[in-house]
Amino acid sequence: MKTILTPIDFSEASDAIVDASSALARAVDARIVLLTVVQPPVFTAEYSALMENVAEIMAIGERSASNHLERLQKKLEEAGLSVETLQFNGAPIVHITEQAEKYNADYIVMGSHGHTAFYDLLVGSTTHGVLKRARCPVVIVPPKDPHRKSKT
Repeated sequence: MKTILTPIDFSEASDAIVDASSALARAVDARIVLLTVVQPPVFTAEYSALMENVAEIMAIGERSASNHLERLQKKLEEAGLSVETLQFNGAPIVHITEQAEKYNADYIVMGSHGHTAFYDLLVGSTTHGVLKRARCPVVIVPPKDPHRKSKT
């Protein structure tokens, strides 16, 4: 059975990413490995007082991600798909590429938030980083275009 690694961040794009991953899984008889990476908050000097609450903030993020993954796994399994979930803390690119190798993923299905090149230059792009490092095909689900008419 093939494996599709599907990194999600529970943003608006996540539903489309899971839909694309599900369609591919059905087409190639694959299991889906849903992956989320909880990133520590970034604080500037003005907010250094908040640093004391980082552990609490991370714990809330982890519980929320775990609950989302559990609901999503149940939904996909009820639809007849084989699903596994993974959750990590830290740098998304590292965890995505490591898990793709560990699971010998046949595909990675992930989204693009559609940021500008300038934004990606300053902040970085997870999708771009994975594309550069992945050893399997990466399917990129584009962001929703609010001006595009639906196919229905």
